[in-house]
Amino acid sequence: MTGGRAPSTGRTAMAVWTCAVVAYFVGVTHRTALGVAGVEAIDRFDLSATGLAALSVTQLAVYAGMQIPAGRLLDRFGPRAVITAGSLVMAAGQLVLSLADTVPWALAARVLIGAGDAGLFISAIRLVSEWFPARRVPVMVQITGLIGQSGQLASAIPVAWLLHAQGWGATFGALAAAGVVASVVAFVGIRSSGTVAPAAPTKFVPAVRLAVKPAGTRLGFWSHFVTPFSANVVSLLWGVPFFITAQGRSRAEASLLLTILTLTAMGAGPLVGRFTARHPLRRSWAVLTSCVVTLAAWVLLLVPSTPQPLWVLVVFVIAVGAGGPVSLVGMDFARTSTPAASLGTATGFVNTGGFISTIGAVLAVGVVLQLASPAGATTYSLDAYRLAFSSLLVPWVIGVVGVLHNRRLTRAHLLTQGTVVPPVRDVLERRRRR
Repeated sequence: MTGGRAPSTGRTAMAVWTCAVVAYFVGVTHRTALGVAGVEAIDRFDLSATGLAALSVTQLAVYAGMQIPAGRLLDRFGPRAVITAGSLVMAAGQLVLSLADTVPWALAARVLIGAGDAGLFISAIRLVSEWFPARRVPVMVQITGLIGQSGQLASAIPVAWLLHAQGWGATFGALAAAGVVASVVAFVGIRSSGTVAPAAPTKFVPAVRLAVKPAGTRLGFWSHFVTPFSANVVSLLWGVPFFITAQGRSRAEASLLLTILTLTAMGAGPLVGRFTARHPLRRSWAVLTSCVVTLAAWVLLLVPSTPQPLWVLVVFVIAVGAGGPVSLVGMDFARTSTPAASLGTATGFVNTGGFISTIGAVLAVGVVLQLASPAGATTYSLDAYRLAFSSLLVPWVIGVVGVLHNRRLTRAHLLTQGTVVPPVRDVLERRRRR
């Protein structure tokens, strides 16, 4: 970081961070609300599986596409402006969705939601880096993600309740009002610490190239690519229809499973943050371990050809839910590899990874479901879901290869700076001798 005074951990720092987290919490609720309204969206807009996937993917595609531009805006204008404007744009999107009764208007609403959402999390991360000392940043990032991602609980429980009690219009209208409140909170409560000067008004492409050049930043991208998409596929769109129509679970049980997934992410976050802070040279361990656990969870779920007992579904959502906080290790790679003036752009680039994989995964599941089912079907069999979810092996393999390749490049760069990452066997041998 550059600038005058050191980051503060006093009341002002906590107040600024709290306001950012409130806005992020509301943003995650906006982002995931369609996941609990999938069945209603199919009926309201007369959608097929591919159409429902396209509705979700539109928002994710805009979000991912706006990450680097949002990061550049963050470097130029600061977190307060980006969070305030983003919250208002998301509120506008939810208002349009509350009134929409045709697919084009629904797509337009999802575009607004994705665009407004793009800068919220990376702005909150920037504020953590500004206001808190480096030793606390990994844990604070995880706590930020933990509180923000609990917005999924708001989708799984109160939003789902409101949807069935009051209907589509009232539900998404209430979300629009919540977005306006979040923008007011951000405008009033967020300010810069003064430790980072705004980026110079340079051309976009050279600024992006400079931000993504470090191998550690690219390692962050692939770490973020490979770890969260399984949980996102379940929570954002396909979890509820799969649990209800293919596994024979009630709507209450499906909501419970989404809640467990979110609570797992919340519980794992601080543990991942502590590991990252204490073992910065071993951060990729957390990423690769999560990959192995996630693959095992999908195998456990998909190999049997009959609906599974509830405890198996619980184990599954716990395993994939932990991938969410592990993805934030990618943000820490960006923080330690990028100059402070370019951190917003680098963080946006890293954050793109998980949403590129999520877009591909959500869309692939929808396409395979459509191909594996009779023409015109809107309810899909367990065998169709098993085939569709098997397509997730493709982004998993791509992501693991990306992590391993860029970890090698990052360690080679560290070696040129005099930092040696010892083999695991040497570390274990030293500990045994001690």
